[in-house]
Amino acid sequence: MGRPMARNLAAAGFEVRAWNRTRERAEPLAEHGVAIADTPAEAAGGADVVLTVLSDTEAVLSSVEGALTAAGSEALWLQMSTVGIEGTERCAELAKEAGVDFVDAPVLGTKAPAEQGELVVLASGPDEARARLEPIFDVVGKRSMWLGEAGSGSRLKVVLNSWIVAVVEALGETMALAEAIDVRPEVFLEAIAGGPLDLPYAQLKGKAIIERDFEPSFKLGLAAKDAALVEEAVRRHHLDLPLITTIRRRLEEGSDAHGDQDIAATYLKSAEASGVRS
Repeated sequence: MGRPMARNLAAAGFEVRAWNRTRERAEPLAEHGVAIADTPAEAAGGADVVLTVLSDTEAVLSSVEGALTAAGSEALWLQMSTVGIEGTERCAELAKEAGVDFVDAPVLGTKAPAEQGELVVLASGPDEARARLEPIFDVVGKRSMWLGEAGSGSRLKVVLNSWIVAVVEALGETMALAEAIDVRPEVFLEAIAGGPLDLPYAQLKGKAIIERDFEPSFKLGLAAKDAALVEEAVRRHHLDLPLITTIRRRLEEGSDAHGDQDIAATYLKSAEASGVRS
């Protein structure tokens, strides 16, 4: 996600310095006018905005701690990773200790929307940060939602991820069921097409399952992580919502063999466990 976002920002005229835990993954950005830094502090030094897009809470915190000090008290920390409620609280506390304003702004979208600058930004933080950040959001996204105090964006992202993982797991199991009882999956998708039960996302992932094309748009391993963040929120608020635990467990099981493939590869775990052809 970070690479296309950095590329789009540089193309829009922003001065961008990038750091990645694996430097060679960031180096292609140099061709697009992005300066590649050796350390987070070098990337953030003197920056107006420190933007983080990493895989989980620990990666964010370990990467940004020294960078915030290098950026200075006038900088904004724009945290766009998906780290859940507790992770966002930890980030906000670190920002407070460093004396910088914190904006929580995870995004809705995957690889292709990031490349095309068509993410949905779920922004939350101090009102005075909005004008400074809107030019950035206009580049990386097609729409921004301002949701209130920092943390509101991550709470909405937890809700959205609950829906996403539920839809894809249900689709994977439905496709496995269809094959097991000699119903062609194409016929299932045709039956729901255009009606109230249809979803463009179901058609997209269903086609991927039929074609066994699991080139990752959103990796199964990351989906399992996001499901765990939903489950964390459920436990935190003492809710009786058993479905997410089942989904999280199945996504984690699938991740053992297919974690670097697309989330639709959760179908493979259901199919393999059920003795359906794969």
